[in-house]
Amino acid sequence: MILPKAWVRERKKEYYYRKAKVEKYRSRATYKLLQVVKKYRFIKLGDVVVDLGAAPGGWIQACRKIVGDSGFVLGVDLEQIQPFDSSNVRTIVGDVTDPQTIQQIKEFLPHPADAVVSDVSPNVSGVWELDHARQIDLARYSLQIAISILKPKGNFFAKVFEGDMLNDFVKEVKQHFAFVKLVKPKASRARSAELYVIGMRLRQAM
Repeated sequence: MILPKAWVRERKKEYYYRKAKVEKYRSRATYKLLQVVKKYRFIKLGDVVVDLGAAPGGWIQACRKIVGDSGFVLGVDLEQIQPFDSSNVRTIVGDVTDPQTIQQIKEFLPHPADAVVSDVSPNVSGVWELDHARQIDLARYSLQIAISILKPKGNFFAKVFEGDMLNDFVKEVKQHFAFVKLVKPKASRARSAELYVIGMRLRQAM
């Protein structure tokens, strides 16, 4: 696919795109996660973190920076992710909509996860109602994985799109987490409809 030259120029000029190139992050999306973690501290040194929809690996880099040498990061994506040098970073090919992926993830974790982050996105069709519904559906699959692999009081962070299904999804997250909030990181493009939902302190099943 040939991208419009104006779009390419805008992207190359864009602050976080250039910053990622300089700081050797694989994606400008790295800064979205770093900004929100700095404010809400839902990932900490030594944590075990699962990153869903991890390709090309920008969020893996962010998580690895936060958890340090004593933590562990597992990246999951439909695509093969270029390997990392860090011994405490692993990646697997997996589909968040496949129930078997949960067991696949568990086999790699040293213990239940402290945090699950999800930047999973659909292939955007341009039909807003459809794209919104697909994004919420993927966020719901991510939530199901998080509930299955998080330790008690673990944390969840996932991308959503604005739209009429969002409130119901937020209510669903609130059933499982003590603190829930919608945020838009500074690194998100202003005209983008993407938001992120944070769920902190997973409630123990009754």
